[in-house]
Amino acid sequence: MTTEKITEIFQKFYGNELPEIYASPGRINLIGEHTDYNGSFVFPGAIDKGMTAAIRFNGTDKVRAYAIDLDESSEFGLNEEDLPKEGWAKYIFGVCREIIKRGGTVKGFDTVFTGDVPLGAGMSSSAALESTFAFALNDLLNLGIDKFELARIGQSTEHNYVGVKCGIMDQFASIFGKKGHLIRLDTKSMEYAYFPFDPKGYRLVLLDTVVKHELASSAYNKRRESCEHAARTIAKRHPEVEFLRDATLGMLDEVKGEISEEDYMRAKYVIEETQRVRDVSDALERGDYETVGAKMYETHHGMSKLYEVSCEELDFLNDVARAHGVTGSRVMGGGFGGCTINLVKDELYDSFIRDAKTQFSAKYGHEPKVYDVVISDGARRL
Repeated sequence: MTTEKITEIFQKFYGNELPEIYASPGRINLIGEHTDYNGSFVFPGAIDKGMTAAIRFNGTDKVRAYAIDLDESSEFGLNEEDLPKEGWAKYIFGVCREIIKRGGTVKGFDTVFTGDVPLGAGMSSSAALESTFAFALNDLLNLGIDKFELARIGQSTEHNYVGVKCGIMDQFASIFGKKGHLIRLDTKSMEYAYFPFDPKGYRLVLLDTVVKHELASSAYNKRRESCEHAARTIAKRHPEVEFLRDATLGMLDEVKGEISEEDYMRAKYVIEETQRVRDVSDALERGDYETVGAKMYETHHGMSKLYEVSCEELDFLNDVARAHGVTGSRVMGGGFGGCTINLVKDELYDSFIRDAKTQFSAKYGHEPKVYDVVISDGARRL
């Protein structure tokens, strides 16, 4: 939706004065999955799909918000007891409250917003929404909050007002995104570095199974416990090991007899995935996208066979990609449904997408959704 159209909708609701327009992107993660809670690396990039909001202060202590895509309105105050009932409004309210908790002053405002991040496809529409309002309020009110804290404001919103105990990656990518670059974030030290990602002759495309299997949250907690148990067991012999990212496969093999087969498999995946992120970093530095692709396939295998968070539909799409000579393909996100992320040579793109749709539809009764993504800039004023 154009900024003109958003402004027009804003003026219809809240009068003719012009609003300011802000936008924040969703994200993909190239590699480094289930590594964040193991103190390891993630490798996200902001994408060319996100949330856009028109905002103007209204001289009151109330927020009046309209969600264009849902055709729903909400009005709420800025005190803790004013939590709105609409799920989407809780994100905006939470951002305001987290700024206030950090000593910032928030004034009442009017806003309308819209998004083109596909919901439920693992591209973090919620982080894009939080980042849009955190960035906008910081900018408009001259609060002087640094970018890291803006990302933490979004994360705290999820924890305290939405009830999702997420890591920092989604909000970080939405705030720090940079066109033509992926960001390697060390979740232990919070150090980050930009790596060039401009794969000429290739396209990045997500295939969405439109499937979400129920296990996700309980299975996630179980895997987290496995990883923490393996790390604690290793640390008895190697005190320097705080997280699995600090361990080697040799250290893991030393304790193989002291942990369950399941814990061993989970830990092996995480230790190998940490090394894969390092390998992809080196490959991107030299523009070697074939190695990047090979590592993506290794990640999919690890997530499917060792971490066991894939599902039949995701494995099917991964097999189709391999059969077509697609450079790289893997499940993206937590697993149990959602998308595969695919690095595809331009000349293979049309036939791959066509066959993925027809073969998937023949087996599962519906086509996967297709999302082309381009690595883009983070939160900004338009």
